[in-house]
Amino acid sequence: MASRLRASANRVQEFLIARGFTVEVKELSTSTRTAQEAADAVGCVVGQIAKSLVFKEKKTGRPILVIASGANRVDLAKIKTATGLKLGRADGNFVKEKVGFAIGGVPPAGHDEPLETLLDPNLKQYDTIWAAAGTPFALFELKPDDLEPMTNGRWIDLAE
Repeated sequence: MASRLRASANRVQEFLIARGFTVEVKELSTSTRTAQEAADAVGCVVGQIAKSLVFKEKKTGRPILVIASGANRVDLAKIKTATGLKLGRADGNFVKEKVGFAIGGVPPAGHDEPLETLLDPNLKQYDTIWAAAGTPFALFELKPDDLEPMTNGRWIDLAE
């Protein structure tokens, strides 16, 4: 199936396979750009969508990836208290340039370079979750416990 995927979705699939993850990237005919669209497309609750949000660290300008439950808003003050990171918005050009994927399709892993990643523990309440896979039409299903080894991320309370 990977050979029939768009280039960026195939890149995610190949990255995951190369690291031993047995997930299948699926490209759909409907948009998965937002958490609600993704949940509707795969028939799950919005909380099962692991949305990948890229922020810009204000002191260093580094991209920081936050993977949050689709049901949650991210609390930047909580992140600063827990990590010392002062995060700000990242525009689409910054995200594409630093991460290699466009907003609406940013996967949790497979970026141009490894990103410091923060994980929302609310995702652990589900048996399975869904994450973007490189395009606004591609997703893959995984277990929440796979996020940490997949991203080298750390779990912190980050929801409002």
